Amino acid sequence: MRVFTSPDELPLALGEDLGVSPWHVVDQRQIDGFAAATGDHQWIHVDAERARTGPFGGTIAHGFLTVALLPLLLGRIARVDGVDVTINAGLDRLRFHSPVPSGARVRARARLSSVQHRGGGFTEIALSTSLEIEGRSRPAVTADVLALLRAAKPAPAH
Repeated sequence: MRVFTSPDELPLALGEDLGVSPWHVVDQRQIDGFAAATGDHQWIHVDAERARTGPFGGTIAHGFLTVALLPLLLGRIARVDGVDVTINAGLDRLRFHSPVPSGARVRARARLSSVQHRGGGFTEIALSTSLEIEGRSRPAVTADVLALLRAAKPAPAH
């Protein structure tokens, strides 16, 4: 895991690959939970019997489930200490390239592509990311993940 001691260190890593997360299994239980949470019960995601004869030969994860895995997986690649809050600021250039079959292992890869200091102690970062599927040459998803980090205020001296 790449550890930055504060947001002030981030510009030194601009353009660098930050690393790759450990593998994460996307199982049917997770897919079904996402379907329940979002109300998206399309058969290609939740009906294993019907999906076996469908276009993917089995159930696949929802595209937005794969996107929703990015915070978990990116948190296993890098950490910025000295931050009291991290805010999701959105995604740029989100693309779905390949479906994730139930039971597949995925991992994230990230490069720090932008760092901009903002007012109020905030730093905006962009991470160019890809969500890779084990054994596949095409990623499931690519996106620029945007986040705002607020530097923690130092504790008052006693």
